[in-house]
Amino acid sequence: MDLDAYVAAHTHEWSRLEQLVGQRGKLQGAQADELLDLYQRTATHLSEIRSTAPEPSVVAYLSSMLARARSRAVGTRSTSWSDFGRFFVVTFPAALYRTRRWWLTTMAINVVVGFAIGWWFVVNPQFESALASPAEIQQLVTHDFADYYSEYAAGSFALKVWTNNAWVTALCISFGVLGLPVLWLLWNNILNVSVIGAIMWRYDRADLFFGLILPHGLLELTAVFVAAGVGLRMFWAWIEPGPQTRMTAIAREGRAAMSVALGLVVVLFISGVIEAFVTPSPLPTWARIGIGILAEAVFLTYVFTLGRYAVRRGETGDVAAVDQGDTAPVVG
Repeated sequence: MDLDAYVAAHTHEWSRLEQLVGQRGKLQGAQADELLDLYQRTATHLSEIRSTAPEPSVVAYLSSMLARARSRAVGTRSTSWSDFGRFFVVTFPAALYRTRRWWLTTMAINVVVGFAIGWWFVVNPQFESALASPAEIQQLVTHDFADYYSEYAAGSFALKVWTNNAWVTALCISFGVLGLPVLWLLWNNILNVSVIGAIMWRYDRADLFFGLILPHGLLELTAVFVAAGVGLRMFWAWIEPGPQTRMTAIAREGRAAMSVALGLVVVLFISGVIEAFVTPSPLPTWARIGIGILAEAVFLTYVFTLGRYAVRRGETGDVAAVDQGDTAPVVG
């Protein structure tokens, strides 16, 4: 190929494409068609030059122009404060409200099971010896449980709690489609809390236990139950997809689950701050528990006001249609 002759023969097409790309405002219909046509031709020219006479400067010029032409043709998406606001005002609460039956049921079952396990250990103290020695239990009751909340600096403790709870929440959502791993995570979580609570109760330290657990635990455990409920909803979409194909149903629930996961990062950050700064604070027990109840009430109000309103307007918590990608047609 005579590269100079090839460039001279097609320069007018490249110049016209560059002119359309750089034009301000929206393109008219004929101009948009022309841009697409020139884009396809220029892509062919670039392919021919690369395969026969790969001059770096020409290749770089055409590649850059094609990239700008592609952006002009398909448009660009940029995250703005309005997108951020819409997520927390519409998308996140809609996803929470739409899946409320799943995570509220998960919450109720776990609370009942937790108290049942705790009661069983209280009335059967002989099983404590299978868990720890008397010295270890005494250490837990008198020092370890309370010291846990003041062992680290508040800031670093908040980060530690946040990342740990975010990890548990992420596991509940990421393994949700499999079902059983979520149940296993919930069982281990509620078993741990119930056993420690039973031991503290038996040694007349129930006031200390609830005084340190409730301020942050209400919101923290709610976030875990939400993640588990959403994960189990994905599992059910796999088992019973309804009128949709199985992959379509899982994809829809999976995208909404990612919205919940992102929103729960903020919820868990708030519970982590409460655990680090309020739980070990010198405030009276009633005040610390009151802060925990207030945080939980704000979260539930957020779900059942903004979430309900968003769902009534047709929101599902899924990403915008432009971000969902294309779906292959299904033969009926």
